[in-house]
Amino acid sequence: MKKRDYGLAVIAMMCVILAGLIFSFWFAIYGDGEYRFYEKEYRKYSVTDALDMEMEDVMDVTDHMMDYLIGKEEELSVITLVEGETQDFFNEQDRLHMADVKNLFLGGVKVGWICLLTGVVLLGILIWKKMDWKRLFLKAYSMALGVWALILAFLGIAFAIDFTRCFTIFHQIFFTNDLWIFDPDTDYMIRMLPEGFFSDMVIRIVTTFIVLLILLWGMFFVLKRLGKEKRTDK
Repeated sequence: MKKRDYGLAVIAMMCVILAGLIFSFWFAIYGDGEYRFYEKEYRKYSVTDALDMEMEDVMDVTDHMMDYLIGKEEELSVITLVEGETQDFFNEQDRLHMADVKNLFLGGVKVGWICLLTGVVLLGILIWKKMDWKRLFLKAYSMALGVWALILAFLGIAFAIDFTRCFTIFHQIFFTNDLWIFDPDTDYMIRMLPEGFFSDMVIRIVTTFIVLLILLWGMFFVLKRLGKEKRTDK
């Protein structure tokens, strides 16, 4: 096994794992078309009381908001009954910030596809070279997985120690304005999506990602065993 091929395989696996992380976001956020996780969180954090809204109306707002984030709706505007008045749930700051979130989210998905395609192409090259790729892939994946495990462990510890601080740093890195800073007295969206919601969502995303990593490891392990049995038969 050449070091160059091993290095190429590790890079490919790093790309595949990064794509897996990005798509874990997508699955955690959109994997349930009826948004039962969101409804559960709304009940957990008494969102309907904070907004003086019926759960049915809160879920309707959620449907429109989630459709907007993936480009199914052009404008973020929902006329509903909130705090005893029929009005637009979203204000101008909400719309400006969510436009930024939409661009970040859709941009992240594009990066995910690019990473996945890059990883697949690199792995395809190694298969085309007719080397012992089944053994190589598991070894390279294990190495890449170790690197990502260290990164996730660091982030996990940081978020566990001070979620609020990490949440703030995240916004400071990915947003170039202060539109993400809301006032609960005037902004309904922050009442609908309190910090606890995002903390639970992070756990949901990480859990999804870990399950995906285990499945990938299992797949590469099975491929290695099949390759070993094939060599033994010869």
